Amino acid sequence: MSYGKRSYVEHVAVHVRDIDWHVRFFRDALGMDVRAVDGTVEAPKQVWTVGGVQLIADPAFAGPEGRLAHLGVMTDDLEAALTEVHRWGVTTLPQGRNWVALPEGLCVEIIQ
Repeated sequence: MSYGKRSYVEHVAVHVRDIDWHVRFFRDALGMDVRAVDGTVEAPKQVWTVGGVQLIADPAFAGPEGRLAHLGVMTDDLEAALTEVHRWGVTTLPQGRNWVALPEGLCVEIIQ
């Protein structure tokens, strides 16, 4: 039986080397205000914008700027969604039982 509720992408998390520049860009160029900060405003570890962008400060990141870290998927029923996704051969990640890796590596955080 399939999970009958609806889900949607709540946020997309990306690694960035210069988080301050990215915060200013999304705020000043696109009008996406900051809704939450992990760390201090002066030295944020992560920043979430209104509009679903999560910026992860990673000054030493060797990959391309803006590399996807994970998808945050909002669902109506976390328990039912977790039961269903585990039928698809996903792997639970160390971050918690609501964090899964798809077979080809995409990380998904499922939240309610």
